Amino acid sequence: MNNAVRADFTNKRRAYMLAVLIVANVMCTAFFGMDVITDLESFGTDEAFHLTVEAIAAVVLLFGTSIMLLELRRVLQRNASMEIGIRAARGEMTAVIDGFFEEWHLSGAEREVALLLLKGFDNESIASIRGTATGTVRAQCASIYAKAGVDGRSQLMSVFMEELLSEPLGATRESPASRVA
Repeated sequence: MNNAVRADFTNKRRAYMLAVLIVANVMCTAFFGMDVITDLESFGTDEAFHLTVEAIAAVVLLFGTSIMLLELRRVLQRNASMEIGIRAARGEMTAVIDGFFEEWHLSGAEREVALLLLKGFDNESIASIRGTATGTVRAQCASIYAKAGVDGRSQLMSVFMEELLSEPLGATRESPASRVA
């Protein structure tokens, strides 16, 4: 289970547990509220302390339930916002990658190899996935590096990491050629 899925599961579980606690608090608040109303009807001096404690408990439970409702709302809004952000980041990164590949004039085969490089596959794995010889993949990698103006795999990866980390989503980026100059 990757971190994004685990975080999503944890956030959903947290929201579910808050909802369960809110239901329990509502039930307790209703019980104490009804008990206070019932005790008011038969109010005597002997029960003043008991009635006061129950009334305070009902108010505290009502206050706690209100706070939990606000927290649940905040958690659900945060989850929705994070999901939107994750989708935007994925879409934006795909657009960034495609933009660089177009600027570098990579062929279809070079694009496939470059994507597999970015995903962390080694040359032998790429050759196996694509059904080509390792030497062919090495030649395609050399062509990709030359077109991108980098010396190797780590520099190719750094082009994209720099892009991901240096600008907010949706910002206009400069071309790789203008960076080198």
